[in-house]
Amino acid sequence: MEEKILEILRKSGKALSIEELDSCLELNTIEETREFSDALRKLEVEYKVYHSNKDRYMLLEDSNLRKGRLRVNKKGFGFVEVRDEEDIFISETNINKALNNDTVIVEILSKNNGEKREGRILKILERDLSTVVGEIYFKKNKGYIIPDDRKLDIQLEVDKDKAMGAVDGHKVVARILKNITKNRYKGEIIKIIGHKNDPGVDILSIVYKYEINDSFPDEVIKELDGIPEEVSSKEKIGRKDLTNEVIFTIDGDDTKDIDDAISIEVLENGNYKLGVHIADVSYYVKEGSALDKEAMDRGTSVYLVDRVIPMFPHKLSNGICSLNPGVERLAISCVMEVDQNGKTVDYQIFESVIKSRIQMTYKKVNRVIEKNEIPDGYEPYVQKLKLMDELSKIIRKNKENRGYIDFDVDEAKILVDEKCHPTDVILRSRGRGENIIEDFMIQANECVATHIFYMDLPFIYRIHEYPKEEKIRDFISFVQSLGYTINFNLKDMSPKSIQKLISSLKDKKEFKVLSSLLLRNMQKAIYLPQNLGHYGLASKCYTHFTSPIRRYPDTTVHRLLRTYLFNGDISTQTINKWQEKLVYIAENSSFKERESVECEREVEDMKMAEYMEDHIGEEYKGIISSVTNFGLFVQLDNLIEGLVHVNDMKDYFVYDEATQTLTGEKTKMRYTLGDEVLIKVKAASHEAKTIDFEIIKKL
Repeated sequence: MEEKILEILRKSGKALSIEELDSCLELNTIEETREFSDALRKLEVEYKVYHSNKDRYMLLEDSNLRKGRLRVNKKGFGFVEVRDEEDIFISETNINKALNNDTVIVEILSKNNGEKREGRILKILERDLSTVVGEIYFKKNKGYIIPDDRKLDIQLEVDKDKAMGAVDGHKVVARILKNITKNRYKGEIIKIIGHKNDPGVDILSIVYKYEINDSFPDEVIKELDGIPEEVSSKEKIGRKDLTNEVIFTIDGDDTKDIDDAISIEVLENGNYKLGVHIADVSYYVKEGSALDKEAMDRGTSVYLVDRVIPMFPHKLSNGICSLNPGVERLAISCVMEVDQNGKTVDYQIFESVIKSRIQMTYKKVNRVIEKNEIPDGYEPYVQKLKLMDELSKIIRKNKENRGYIDFDVDEAKILVDEKCHPTDVILRSRGRGENIIEDFMIQANECVATHIFYMDLPFIYRIHEYPKEEKIRDFISFVQSLGYTINFNLKDMSPKSIQKLISSLKDKKEFKVLSSLLLRNMQKAIYLPQNLGHYGLASKCYTHFTSPIRRYPDTTVHRLLRTYLFNGDISTQTINKWQEKLVYIAENSSFKERESVECEREVEDMKMAEYMEDHIGEEYKGIISSVTNFGLFVQLDNLIEGLVHVNDMKDYFVYDEATQTLTGEKTKMRYTLGDEVLIKVKAASHEAKTIDFEIIKKL
């Protein structure tokens, strides 16, 4: 009955009265009428159908209400994500006590600037609140938890016998048992993280907030006993032996889980023979094993300022699955013939055995390529590196010609001491060595994805959809409000056109901020079992194949290659199994990736605030990165960002959202995105993850 009602409303496309619905359903008996009434009420309660004030019924999407998931920004506002629609902006005053990740009903209020939708939270349908991380204190033999999340407006009580022996000042994870009153809950301690003053406990508190497990279950550890420490002769049977080829790795200074190696030659026809050799993780991690299930649940490794929370245990990720130098390792190789235009004209994908000659670092490779300096041990590989640099430039030019978008956004690196206290915040350096690996990995990812795509078999793709036209229109309008003339055809949303747009902005003083703003207006890349292309890479077909140690989709891609190509299993049963399974893997991997990114950012925000606690009163130059009705966010050269609150500005400032400006009522001083300012650090709190600046002068 519910489906029949929904189908009638879907076809009508308008609001119907209860009599009209009754007529369409042709109800004849009292039982049918009762069933209809119950079904309609259920659809209304579940917010699948909206009951208007005029006593008419319509689909929720045909009303001014939407159901979605709330994502709260650290700046106080949020967005409700609605399936197949543009996100709805929620101001801090309209969040109505909803929390991050809550499923909510939002009322669409208006369109800001004629385009952006703004809404108000009406109802919290489902609270994503099963555990709370915070500091415990005791009063009259009862424990009370102060949530780390300052936006979490709840009181959580814990009886002494459910506190696991925690004492005042312990950071804990508490499970919510029941709701006592509206914002008052009863709970129990399920983990003591450590004392709030212990080194590293602050980071672990954030890790547990995102329900990321920093240890592995006993059954996973037990399975490691069956994993060998070196490759046996039996395991090499049927594999192509590449141990005599010049293959090596290039990674960061501290990398221990090495999952990609490369090789290169020049063929007689002048083309390049590029080898990308990836650790064969799925050979050791069998489908359905405890290791596999744990990795699927984690989805990704999480990279924090002082540690990595791995997807696989270190014995695996740093041992037999790591392409360490001088030892034989099992791999899946994608060996491509690349022409002088950067196109793959032939390729082979096969199981291999390799032996990396040397574990190179980006810093030393960059010395060879950029400065012609040769570090000790690199002498035999100089020509190979220069050849790789040559091919990398060709591949990159080909990508740029088709529309590859380089937003040129910097990344911060936080340096910490042995107690995890931040000592400096610098920009990550990026040289030719980093470009080589990026270009070669993209080439291999496209090659693998295209091969399976044309076999028309179930697969997992990395997709990045076209941006919403209204988002780009808003961006263009904003750039024009800064006084710049922008020629952009909104009917042409191709990657090439966005690439040209970025290029036209590169000489503007606000480029860094505008580039970052444009990137935020893009869709998010996700995993899907359907090939929708990758917009940012201007790639028609793309996957993740090259990092199976740290990303579960890559491990899955390896498993599918083994199933389809190496074992030749394309039976109906296998196809049906993967069609069903890949839907969950893609959705879960996308979610876990998003959670890990948010966790990493929150840790960085905390450590940046902790760093600035040591620099209160100092002056810095910065650029206005965001303008709101409550103040300005200023970003320093090292990407640390702080708030200049309107209450700390020496005038009454009027906010103009269309131009993103604050203008002084008396002084007429105007601040807008991209303005350079001199600031002084007023305050900082690593606990609240906040940094406060005050403006000394506009530069």
